[in-house]
Amino acid sequence: MSRILRRFPAAAVVTVLLMALPATAPAGEAEVFGAGVDLEEATRIADILADPDAYIGKTVRVDGGVIDVCSRQGCWIQVGDDAASIQIKVEDGVIVFPTAARGRIAAAQGEVEAIQMTREKYLGWLAHEAEEKGREFDPETADIGDGPYRIIRIKGTGARIE
Repeated sequence: MSRILRRFPAAAVVTVLLMALPATAPAGEAEVFGAGVDLEEATRIADILADPDAYIGKTVRVDGGVIDVCSRQGCWIQVGDDAASIQIKVEDGVIVFPTAARGRIAAAQGEVEAIQMTREKYLGWLAHEAEEKGREFDPETADIGDGPYRIIRIKGTGARIE
């Protein structure tokens, strides 16, 4: 180690060591994104998906494991439990979720929204989603039924990831 210190200036060694540290919070500490989470009580994701119209436009908190993270811009996380999962979509560039959040526990807050789509737009969304996840998608053979086509998600304002 002493040879390394003699060869490289101390500032360079410190910089290298700092770069090697993980970009996440220390174990046991939560990372807060955006406005964080201030609702005390969580709404079950399965309840939202079972009757989405009862929740559209309402601010909710959901808790669960981070199943997936947008690998391109960090603009969404998929949060779920044993019963169901839902996407938390945030404004691009305003909140950025790290891919290292996958597998951790999250509390996320925001407004439940429904995105209505035509069949063609829905197929385009499915193709985009498949591309993000590195999967193949053929709109010609996709079995998506006759609609209506809508996506239920949460327009996220904040999250806390353990």
